[in-house]
Amino acid sequence: MSVMFEFAMFPTDKGESVSPYVSRILKIIDGSNVPYKLTPMGTIVEVETFEEALAIINRAYGELQEDCGRIYSTVKFDIRKGKSGRLTQKIDSIEKKVGKKLRT
Repeated sequence: MSVMFEFAMFPTDKGESVSPYVSRILKIIDGSNVPYKLTPMGTIVEVETFEEALAIINRAYGELQEDCGRIYSTVKFDIRKGKSGRLTQKIDSIEKKVGKKLRT
């Protein structure tokens, strides 16, 4: 099974730039040894189970909740049985149809 999720999480009480807090979350994701892609608006992660996805989100929240008074988050899930490696396969499929590389 492939559980792909895109999420953004950051404090709203720490001023205009929250990159120090987002980088703390990225360290958690990177340490999870799962495929992910950082985008300007969030991070896309692929895991094998819904429980793994929730565990990463929970660890991210735990990282911020100790020193942040207010945390904003959005999460989207795409869950598909019988597939894996979709983080790159979905882009590859579109690039073939468009006839060129779209990744930067």
